Amino acid sequence: MQSIACFCFPSQNSNVENLPPQVLRLVYKEVSALAADPPEGIKIYPSEEDITELHTSIEGPEGTPFAGGIFRMRLVLGKDFPAVPPKGYFLTKIFHPNVGHKGEICVNVLKRDWKAELGLRHVLLTIKCLLIHPNPESALNEEAGRLLLEDYAEYESRARLLTEIHAMGGPGGTSGTHQDPNDGPQPKKHAGDPTKRAGPSAAAAPAPLGNGASTANSSSNTNSSSNTSVAGKKKADKKRALRRL
Repeated sequence: MQSIACFCFPSQNSNVENLPPQVLRLVYKEVSALAADPPEGIKIYPSEEDITELHTSIEGPEGTPFAGGIFRMRLVLGKDFPAVPPKGYFLTKIFHPNVGHKGEICVNVLKRDWKAELGLRHVLLTIKCLLIHPNPESALNEEAGRLLLEDYAEYESRARLLTEIHAMGGPGGTSGTHQDPNDGPQPKKHAGDPTKRAGPSAAAAPAPLGNGASTANSSSNTNSSSNTSVAGKKKADKKRALRRL
């Protein structure tokens, strides 16, 4: 069973401090039950800091333009709850007659049909059913309501498009995109060839070494010839001295 931390640290807009302790205990009990056994296709994300704001996600029902999407929403319990119904908001953008441009949800159970004994589970199930059976007569999104009545194919196309963009495949509907191998900086041509990478000046570098070697050899040969001449002269002088004797 999923546990919920103590709600001793309310957020700035929290109503925890405004609700009577007995109401808080009832809310805590119901949220705990929802987290342990949520309705089919609905996940519950209780807040550890504020029990009066319940975050959930709803799977788009099959056979609707919302199928395959995951729609995040939240329920906010006011200071007069449960005498006054909670307020519901879609956090995921959706094209639906009963969802306003700011995500506000218009459904009878959150208005005139509300009863304190209905509970949060009933509210979540009603909102899920709203994805299957929109009510154009109480439309917050007038364009979606008009298309639903006059051109269902266009309504379905628009609703499906926004589902694919905002409720499928992560933020923006672009997750899993593979990077093209040609994108990004490419290695320079001949980068693996040391002679071409070094350039003409480096290619000509061995020439000075060759000239230096020739000069060294020439100098060595000159010194060798000079030494031979000196030795020959000494030998000739020695022969002349022996003849005089």
